[in-house]
Amino acid sequence: MLFVADSAKNKIEEIVDSQQLSDDYFVRVSVTSGGCSGLSYKLDFDNELLPNDQVFDDNGVKVVTDLKSFLYLCNTTLEFSGGLNGKGFYFNNPNASRTCGCGESFAV
Repeated sequence: MLFVADSAKNKIEEIVDSQQLSDDYFVRVSVTSGGCSGLSYKLDFDNELLPNDQVFDDNGVKVVTDLKSFLYLCNTTLEFSGGLNGKGFYFNNPNASRTCGCGESFAV
């Protein structure tokens, strides 16, 4: 399961409204190679499901990930921190053995 914190839900709703995205758009989360810790998170809006996509609905937000990424993301919570010192969107990933200082990459 992938989880969405209230803070992330509120920001996602704000972006969807400001960009006037239709109801068929969802949040796509994936893991790619790269970053100072080896793996990086990728977050986008998408409206096309692919074969082997894993679909989750938490807190009223539809989140989709590919099967390979899900192996790294299982039980991860998408969060948002705003303001001058905020991180923006970030992931609270219990599978990560270490993360970089900026929080955008991790290792398992």
